Amino acid sequence: MKRFEKEAIALEYGQQEAPTVLAKGSRELALQIIEEAKKHDIFIAEDPQLVAALSKVGLSDEVPEELYHAVAVMLSWAYWMNGLKPDG
Repeated sequence: MKRFEKEAIALEYGQQEAPTVLAKGSRELALQIIEEAKKHDIFIAEDPQLVAALSKVGLSDEVPEELYHAVAVMLSWAYWMNGLKPDG
């Protein structure tokens, strides 16, 4: 049986026209990314399929169009959980 390996992807949206991969890592680095997000009250979503797809995107690269819908759903949850509305 394959042991589960923790992975994390941090996205940035708002400074660029499209969501961008800000950080990514597995094992200890993933835990550090998650802890840093928690310190700053950043929304954390758990979606193994989205993480697997985003893990193929390079650092500082925009999220590919085929993942826009999945990322938009995640971002809408982040806005909603923080009581925010997207601009425009």
